[in-house]
Amino acid sequence: MRVGISGTHGTGKTTLVEALCAHLPGHVGVDEPYYLLEEEGYEFQFPPSLEDYRALLARSVRSLSSPSPSPSGTIFDRTPLDYLAYLAATGADPSEEADGARLRQAFSSLDLLVITVITPETEQILPAVELPGLRARMNDALVELVYDDPLNAWEDTPVLELSGPLDGRLDTVLAALKQT
Repeated sequence: MRVGISGTHGTGKTTLVEALCAHLPGHVGVDEPYYLLEEEGYEFQFPPSLEDYRALLARSVRSLSSPSPSPSGTIFDRTPLDYLAYLAATGADPSEEADGARLRQAFSSLDLLVITVITPETEQILPAVELPGLRARMNDALVELVYDDPLNAWEDTPVLELSGPLDGRLDTVLAALKQT
């Protein structure tokens, strides 16, 4: 089973990845592309530039397109959708930033795409984040992209939007996985 977790920064993605790996025997988490690129020697600007987001998008596509590191399953902390949304939030046209065929192939490897969105509860409970304006713009772009799918890249991938209580997210995802 392969699951991708997408969402803007500060919405609990990494915490959810860790919880899923703890509850799904044999499943491993794949770090978000930012950390993978950092380990590979990539140096990011702050805030990230359009080139940084393009590098993150390409690295994310490579991660999803690679064989799973575990035969049981893989949980991805971020997907290419995140970086398309960050590109959109910074003024780029996502349709011009990616190859639809490569994205389709990458997303076809997922059994479930989970979207963590900003909610009143995430704003009250989770720690304050850097770049709150970028965060809000990315969240809006992500929601628009996931449902509009201008690249026809994830139309066949089941999507689960987590907009309910934080303490119910794990059970919601586990229930969705039982249905796939």
